[in-house]
Amino acid sequence: MSVPVPPDPAAAAFRELEVLVRHLGEEVATFRKRAQQAEARLKALGASPAGEASAEERVAALEAENAELRARLEAAVAQTESALERVTFLRQQHALGGETV
Repeated sequence: MSVPVPPDPAAAAFRELEVLVRHLGEEVATFRKRAQQAEARLKALGASPAGEASAEERVAALEAENAELRARLEAAVAQTESALERVTFLRQQHALGGETV
């Protein structure tokens, strides 16, 4: 009959450490892959092909265009309000039986 050998606590701890290191290595690989993808995206945004504007230049152009469109919209709103006031006046004159201009 053989004598049972108690489990070696150092061996169990070593196996646990080995599993933890393996998982840590997998996480590091995942983070590295994500970092490389992010760097590639940043590089693609920063390096524009010849003849194309950089992202900063494009944003500035879009902001200028947006400001111009807002100004045009404000002018159109003012013209519409003016036309509405004239129509309201003409309707009032017509309702009162007055002459229209």
